[in-house]
Amino acid sequence: MKKILLISGKRKCGKDFISERLQRRLSDRSLIVRISEPIKREWARKLQLDMGAMLSDGPYKEQYRRDMIIWSDEVRQRDYGFFCRAAMEASAVQQADYVIVSDIRRKNDIKWFRENYGQDMVKTLRLTSTEQRRKARGWQFTAGVDDVPSECDLDDSSFDYVFANDEDGDGNAQDEKQLIDRLLALLQLS
Repeated sequence: MKKILLISGKRKCGKDFISERLQRRLSDRSLIVRISEPIKREWARKLQLDMGAMLSDGPYKEQYRRDMIIWSDEVRQRDYGFFCRAAMEASAVQQADYVIVSDIRRKNDIKWFRENYGQDMVKTLRLTSTEQRRKARGWQFTAGVDDVPSECDLDDSSFDYVFANDEDGDGNAQDEKQLIDRLLALLQLS
């Protein structure tokens, strides 16, 4: 691995969108890792839920999100790196030059990656979006979700890079290419 890129941001700021576009541009040299996958997988197993729907961006997971956050926080209290480690172990990270972790949510997530892979290899990217743009993407404030550490723990953190993602996502290929070109230049990846 050359770099591990840790992407964070509020709900509906485009973390998955940006991660997928970066991976597409970096081609077979990159891999997306999602810390939420082992969380959702175990939660779905425990409650016998539809795993595919839990992993999607649809409304199904929203009805379980709050309880899943509480449970995952309890696991993190015992072992703050549990889900980071599980996500990395479940992925073929040794075969990738660039690992894109698309859903960093806590200071301890960043701490775990830096402790295990080193400061030089790990870079942090904070995506921002206006509240108006996030609402246009389907976000609405939910008490117990948007005001807890899974959304707010990184609010006072500093990042290696900060990138405003306020594109409308209307599918314009040229706008999307320019957006990713700007981001790749910022990150110094090629």
